[in-house]
Amino acid sequence: MQKIKTFLWFDGDAEKAARFYCSVFPGSKVTRVSRYPVDTPGGKKGSVMTVAFRLAGQEFIALNGGPTYHFTPAISLSVDCRSQAELDRIWRKLTSGGGKPVQCGWLTDKYGLSWQIVPAALEELTAASDPARAGRVMEALFGMVKLDIAALKRAAGPAKPNRARPARARRAG
Repeated sequence: MQKIKTFLWFDGDAEKAARFYCSVFPGSKVTRVSRYPVDTPGGKKGSVMTVAFRLAGQEFIALNGGPTYHFTPAISLSVDCRSQAELDRIWRKLTSGGGKPVQCGWLTDKYGLSWQIVPAALEELTAASDPARAGRVMEALFGMVKLDIAALKRAAGPAKPNRARPARARRAG
C-alpha cells in the first residue's frame, strides 16, 4: 500500500479523467469508484464522489468536489520517458481533446492538470557535476515545447570523463 497518494479535485469529471489517464499509461486501471451517500455541494446522492486509480504503479484518488478549486501549474505530474516514441505517444494523448502544449516539456491536459513529459535521461544530462554541459542542455530545453531527446543529447555533447584516480596497488611486504 502506497503511504502517500496524489489526490486530485475535479468538478464532475473525476471518473472520465481517471479513465482517460488510465488509457494513456499501459497497465493502469481504475480500482474503485465510490458514490455520494447524500447530496453535498460536491455532488448529488448517488453521483460519483471519488475514483481510485493506478497509473504506472502510482496510486491516485480523484474527487468530484465541485467548482471551488482548480488546478494550477504550481503542481504538475512529471513522467520520465525512456524513448522519443514513448514521449511522443504520451504527449499526443495528453494534449488530445483540448489539452495544450506549454513550454519546456510541460503541457496542460483537457481537465486542466499540468504534466511534465521529460526524457528519463534529463537528470543525467543536467547533472551539477558538469555545469557547462548542464547549461547547454538547459538552453536547448528552454527553446522547446515538446522535448526532443536527440537534440538535448546533441546539446549536451560528450560527458566529462571521470577523472577518478585508480586505486594504488599495495606493496608486497
